[in-house]
Amino acid sequence: MRPVLCLKLLSGGKSVQSSLRFLLALPPPHDQQESWGFEGRGWPLDFSYGADDYDGEGNEEQKVPPEGSETMPYIDESPTMSPQLSARSQGGGDGILPTPPEGLGPAVEAGKGLEMRKLVLSGFLASEEIYINQLEALLLPMKPLKATATTSQPVLTIQQIETIFYKIQDIYEIHKEFYDNLCPKVQQWDSQVTLGHLFQKLASQLGVYKAFVDNYKIALETAEKCSQSNNQFQKISEELKVKAPKDSKDSHTSITMEALLYKPIDRVTRSTLVLHDLLKHTPVDHPDYPLLQDALRISQNFLSSINEDIDPRRTAVTTPKGETRQLVKDGFLVEMAESSRKLRHVFLFTDVLLCAKLKKTSVGKHQQYDCKWYIPLADLVFPSPEESEPSPQVHPFPDHELEDMKMKISALKSEIQKERANKGQSRAIERLKKKMFENEFLLLLNSPTIPFRIHNRNGKSYLFLLSSDYERSEWREAIQKLQKKDLQAFVLSSVELQVLTGSCFKLRTVHNIPVTSNKDDDEAPGLYGFLHVIVHSAKGFKQSANLYCTLEVDSFGYFVSKAKTRVFRDTTEPQWNEEFEIELEGSQSLRILCYEKCYDKTKVNKDNNEIVDKIMGKGQIQLDPQTVQTKNWHMDVIEMNGIKVEFSMKFTSRDMSLKRTPSKKQTGVFGVKISVVTKRERSKVPYIVRQCVEEVEKRGIEEIGIYRISGVATDIQALKAVFDANNKDVLVMLSDMDINAIAGTLKLYFRELPEPLLTDRLYPAFMEGIALSDPAAKENCMMHLLRTLPDPNLITFLFLLEHLKRVAEKEPINKMSLHNLATVFGPTLLRPSEVESKGHLTSASDIWSHDVMAQVQVLLYYLQHPPISFAELKRNTLYFSTDV
Repeated sequence: MRPVLCLKLLSGGKSVQSSLRFLLALPPPHDQQESWGFEGRGWPLDFSYGADDYDGEGNEEQKVPPEGSETMPYIDESPTMSPQLSARSQGGGDGILPTPPEGLGPAVEAGKGLEMRKLVLSGFLASEEIYINQLEALLLPMKPLKATATTSQPVLTIQQIETIFYKIQDIYEIHKEFYDNLCPKVQQWDSQVTLGHLFQKLASQLGVYKAFVDNYKIALETAEKCSQSNNQFQKISEELKVKAPKDSKDSHTSITMEALLYKPIDRVTRSTLVLHDLLKHTPVDHPDYPLLQDALRISQNFLSSINEDIDPRRTAVTTPKGETRQLVKDGFLVEMAESSRKLRHVFLFTDVLLCAKLKKTSVGKHQQYDCKWYIPLADLVFPSPEESEPSPQVHPFPDHELEDMKMKISALKSEIQKERANKGQSRAIERLKKKMFENEFLLLLNSPTIPFRIHNRNGKSYLFLLSSDYERSEWREAIQKLQKKDLQAFVLSSVELQVLTGSCFKLRTVHNIPVTSNKDDDEAPGLYGFLHVIVHSAKGFKQSANLYCTLEVDSFGYFVSKAKTRVFRDTTEPQWNEEFEIELEGSQSLRILCYEKCYDKTKVNKDNNEIVDKIMGKGQIQLDPQTVQTKNWHMDVIEMNGIKVEFSMKFTSRDMSLKRTPSKKQTGVFGVKISVVTKRERSKVPYIVRQCVEEVEKRGIEEIGIYRISGVATDIQALKAVFDANNKDVLVMLSDMDINAIAGTLKLYFRELPEPLLTDRLYPAFMEGIALSDPAAKENCMMHLLRTLPDPNLITFLFLLEHLKRVAEKEPINKMSLHNLATVFGPTLLRPSEVESKGHLTSASDIWSHDVMAQVQVLLYYLQHPPISFAELKRNTLYFSTDV
């Protein structure tokens, strides 16, 4: 057996890691798993890029597979400091270890980084040579095939040839030029040699890979069909000759066309991994450093832009019987076990689902997983809603405790930033990080509520809780696609189970729990502010259906549903053209899910008593600040299971959203002082507030997510115009309008007031009052602040307060607790003035940390307080009366 390629993911950087995971999750064709060794040089094929740092000693015992047995994909995890260049030899499988180069001894630190640069480049150059030879082998039959295409007996048509070999020539030329320029620089090595411009140029040409990846599935399907219908092409595609490296004993090797077409998929991640390593070992003052940084940025953006919907490409690479069991997907899920929540690491292999937890190990020992249970995929079934048994009630974690955790996380994040700014001790920072991790872990464990149940045919049932329907769909689809193959039931022996569980640590693609404390210090914190999204239309549906979309964004490590379009009935091409405003809290991704609406009340999920709608497609994009932080709309298309959804988006940062622009027309209601409006209307509460509240209580108080789910922006703008014009048709329009649009109009009214309802002047006092520890002092202060408000503001606030309490009474149906409502309305009713925000805030994440949580807590205090009477409040003189 020839050496098996060793490749590992870097743990740092979520955006890169998730994208690398996307491409490396594609299992390669069977004949691709063996690669050329470098017996002549004494060097292996490529670096084993580690999850941590490089292995300096190379003394880990090599695992030797039994004679003639299939082995699992091998990934070295040694947490050490220089590259362990490991491969399996042709004979017995002993590791081929390099002779340590001169100048890398522990006593010689100077120049170590530059020597490591040379090692990284040497390994990469060798693999680049192999890659070019593979591309040449793929191109070799293309010319004769084209020549016969115009004859009377063509092997393939021109269109088939162009589909199968799409962009291969372009990719070859790019890499040949790169190799020809890089090779002499590495061979004539000098510590001052510069090559960043070569990687920068290579990165700038990555767009050709996007086209290749998008065409990959079609290319494979076309090649397979042509092989089945044409014996001549089948012979060509089954045995292509790849030229061996210069120093290899063999002259060539045989490989299938299917395996060669996979090579660019694998290669596109390799350059990014190498750039990570080069940067790590390039001095900051070296001329290459900024160029490599730019190349890495381009590569990261490219990888992030690739659609995450990879299942069609994964299943296109078929796995013949008897092939090595491969890891298809893994991730952290919350399992309900023994009536409590447990965080598990779940591994989906080609024929088995394994649920594990990480063992506690002593310092210095290798970490291992402990298998909790496994189900062969042949025995795994998903219960339909009507078949499922009612499960023990899953009690959601109290909202106020989740909000407390978020407050603690935000406060700790702020403390860490202060310590770093003041160059505080690393021990203090580590202690704060540890506390933050503990709170983030608890939040991640207790926030998911969406049930995901699986059964073993033998009767055992398992229940996971997920944060997102997107995530549930991903797991279900991945399992169901594997189940389409001819799978057999089996029982693992204790030894087999031990070996499989032992491989999990090596094979895992998700290394860390998805919390911010696991991120690199220099990683982007995400976006804070408002994302405006217009969902235009969708096409690609095979038959008419009742269709709608939902939008999800990530926050504190998990995803939350934020908006929902109306249902477009009985169509294959829905035209929603609906705009939504979504608040972001450190968000990095936007997900779009497309559903078929189900009206059959028999299809109820007994875990949460909700009708299950069918997901038709789903997709995810990275929220790149450079792309979305513009004044103009950015239009995009997301592809999902053959469906294309067209949407536009733009982003407003939180500091920009603080700016309240008074209306130039004082005849309307939006952007006009509340005292002016009530005086003009001769009312105590503005007409718009009273009418919106009345309509919500009449027909929206049981609407799931009322005030949290965004209304359609165009509907909200239409209502705004009608209220501003004092149009007599406003009541008719309200009765016909979607209830989420009416709720959104009410929120917009309060957000566009020239100053917030609880006023700029009192804002600092509210912040100080809510922070008081003594309950009596807090009560006196908070009531005094209400008494200090102008009468129109106070009466309107008390009116809104009672309405929100009535909404929360329906929480079992609408899922909106007092805490949820406080989260929605707090930052709208109570915001710092522009002067206040400029005075003490330094970044978007600081704004969240210092203000938003406190704003939520202020409103929550009043919502949880017994009913407050305007007359009683004004009459009562016992409250704290010091001037504010």
